[in-house]
Amino acid sequence: MDFNQIVDRHNTGSVKWDFIARHFGEGAETLLPMWVSDFDFPCPPAVQTALHQRIEHGVFGYSERHQRYFDALIGWFASRHQLTVKQEWVCSVEGVVPGLSLLVQQLTQPGESVVVQGPYYGSFAKIVTLNDRRLVENPLSETADAGYRMDLAHLESLFRRECPPLMILCNPHNPTGRCWSAEELERLLTLCEKYNVRVLSDEIWADLLLPGERFTSVLHLGERWHSRVIAATSASKTFGLSSLRISNFLIPDPKLRASFTRRLDAHGLDVFNALSVQAATAAWQEGGSWLDALLDYLADNRRWFETRAAACLPWARIIPAQGTYLLWIDCRKLGLDDEQLKGAMADIAGIAPSMGNSFGPTGSGFIRLNLGCPRTYLEKALEGLRRL
Repeated sequence: MDFNQIVDRHNTGSVKWDFIARHFGEGAETLLPMWVSDFDFPCPPAVQTALHQRIEHGVFGYSERHQRYFDALIGWFASRHQLTVKQEWVCSVEGVVPGLSLLVQQLTQPGESVVVQGPYYGSFAKIVTLNDRRLVENPLSETADAGYRMDLAHLESLFRRECPPLMILCNPHNPTGRCWSAEELERLLTLCEKYNVRVLSDEIWADLLLPGERFTSVLHLGERWHSRVIAATSASKTFGLSSLRISNFLIPDPKLRASFTRRLDAHGLDVFNALSVQAATAAWQEGGSWLDALLDYLADNRRWFETRAAACLPWARIIPAQGTYLLWIDCRKLGLDDEQLKGAMADIAGIAPSMGNSFGPTGSGFIRLNLGCPRTYLEKALEGLRRL
């Protein structure tokens, strides 16, 4: 696979490329899009072959997940993460964010608090506030040497004051790239047990690790926590299948799972996209070597950018990461407010990053860049950033 290949994504309905002006204003079509977190690479050849075969069949009636889908998913987690997943745990939904929203509705009441850790993925705020719940932020702490850490003392004070029924965790963390350790997760769950808080863990980035790093799911920690945790997963982020909408919520607790299944049925979410099922199955069955090559390329992209940024971008502080293909950059040395920073990125650097303030107050002064692209795009982005 040649990840340096340029694939023109214009006129494909791409949010990142075709709808950039909707988010960055008139004239933004000339900017290099570094914002939406999807790849600019073709998906694995094995997935393309599987999709072609399914399309050639030509019949697209009502579809369910076949046994191959479950076997592939379970085998992937066992081999990739040494995690045992039971088939009955798997509740499939058309996308992680819709599933998160349904669970916010299920596990909380209007007016109740939901805790997130800032800087937080913007869709977390959307699904909490638009469902008439209160977003409560537990800001992560950050140091230049260690990167981001959980502020568990602050979290406990929130639990005590707000009595939230639910916390949304992101692991690996978007936008910072932090992978939470087993020790951190166990301390977190101990607090949740003490204050009767359930944890909804968005683990969609689990496969996208940097060399030598390890992912720990909330499900790795054992049966003690099974009544308190739900893990959200998908093949989409790993293999570049975001618009083929299928995700899996792993729910070990039978009562929680039965309640969630009833909610899916109530919304008519009991039929599945045949192409989505086919693509995910093929990816888990045959995509391992493709992913290994991709991870090497992404790691090289990160090393390349960090090395050159250290030499020519004195204002940029790149935050250490263990996973994702996202680069979280502290730009506060430029002395600009968020609107000025956005203008400088567009008008001077010629790029459209994800602006840090879209990740909540603790993201102010930061930008997020997407490294999931051919090296040529990074070269162009660095050239623009040098002009600041």
